Amino acid sequence: MTSPETITYVRDDENPTIARVIYILYLVSLAAGITAVVGLVMAYIYKRRASPWLAEHYRFQIRTFWIGALYLVAAFFLSFIVVGFIVMGAVYIWTIVRCVRGWIDLERGRAPEPVENWWW
Repeated sequence: MTSPETITYVRDDENPTIARVIYILYLVSLAAGITAVVGLVMAYIYKRRASPWLAEHYRFQIRTFWIGALYLVAAFFLSFIVVGFIVMGAVYIWTIVRCVRGWIDLERGRAPEPVENWWW
């Protein structure tokens, strides 16, 4: 008689690959918006399984999505008085800066600082 096989699941809490993919999805979303939503869902899913420093990256990415969405809504309404187009350009630059800054911190193996920041 054979014994039942035990299936072991290995959690890779320290692997930053998914966080890299999410930063890429956010940057690609500047040309094709839907990829940011995919990145947001991934960040919510992987945040629970990550080590503390990596969970901070997922939190940073989630905040980047929601704050960016808020800025884009404001830019849309301001576009009726032309100022919104300038704000929209600023939101694109803001997104790029946050993703690059987050990626640099990710490669250095540390949490992004400060996570709670609304600006950069």
